[in-house]
Amino acid sequence: MRAFVLTGPGTYEVQDVPAPAAAPGEVVVDVERVGVCGTDMELFSGEMAYLHQGLAAYPLRLGHEWCGRVASLGPGVDPVWFGRRVMGDTMLGCGTCHRCVRGRGHLCELRQELGVRGSRPGALAEQVAVPVSSLHALPASVDAAAGALVEPGGNALRAARAATPDQGGRVLILGPGTIGLLVAMFARARGAEVHLMGETPASLDFARQLGFAHVWREENLPDLAFDSVVDASNSARLPALALDLVEPGGRVVCIGLAGEPSRIDTRSLALKDVTAVGVLSASPALDDTIRAYASGSVDPRPLVAATVGLDQVGPVLAGERPAAAGAGPKIHIDPRVRID
Repeated sequence: MRAFVLTGPGTYEVQDVPAPAAAPGEVVVDVERVGVCGTDMELFSGEMAYLHQGLAAYPLRLGHEWCGRVASLGPGVDPVWFGRRVMGDTMLGCGTCHRCVRGRGHLCELRQELGVRGSRPGALAEQVAVPVSSLHALPASVDAAAGALVEPGGNALRAARAATPDQGGRVLILGPGTIGLLVAMFARARGAEVHLMGETPASLDFARQLGFAHVWREENLPDLAFDSVVDASNSARLPALALDLVEPGGRVVCIGLAGEPSRIDTRSLALKDVTAVGVLSASPALDDTIRAYASGSVDPRPLVAATVGLDQVGPVLAGERPAAAGAGPKIHIDPRVRID
């Protein structure tokens, strides 16, 4: 089968590799769609922390935001899975440690992250092998574009819930990228008054196209009482700004990751009686994300600007926009597309 392989920082090939075989407890999935995200771009550039911590190494097969159809079953797998459309959890815990036993496998110290951490190849290929325990079934109403947005959506839903524990309220989201916009969609669905802060006119205009009227640059941010502030950016200074902007007794939610340490004044955290929440993984919210997409309460598909084949992954990871791409922040890959 064809697969996109990172051979080193900034170097890659679309290779013919052996098709996976389903081991006991695993399935092989025909991949329909894969999302490219900031983590993939950091692995491409060589900046990703896991590479320097020995938790990831080249050659790498990327792809952790995916969906597809189950093509074959390993020994011990319930036949009900055959032919089903599915997506899969990125975080694959050991299953036996204290965290895994308590239902926190996404925090397992020994976890593998599909296409990111450890040795399990990701989904930027025609097929991928995954544990059946990681699968989540997709209903017919969740198409391939939405299916490949379940994983980032699960992260965003957790952030929106942390920001709106009682639903409603006024929420400010810093960073109108894929995650920030998904947080905004879920917060809006929970009845919140949503505000977004960004930098580029294009990103702010796109947020308005999605129906968000309260869109600001930092210099014209209104003097309002924000019950919660979500940092969905990659800026090291914005967590401190979030703490400055949030109301006393409010919540600061950190889902974005900067390339260098972020610092906040914990005196402000204590004196303002603010709750700070970090969000690592989509794992606890995947089923609820699928239900939200299936019901139509959140439609993530407008975020997808273009869908291309494996041969175009390299330029996308290098930051190039595909020709005729729309205004959205997300690029999808269909491994079945070939350029002759």
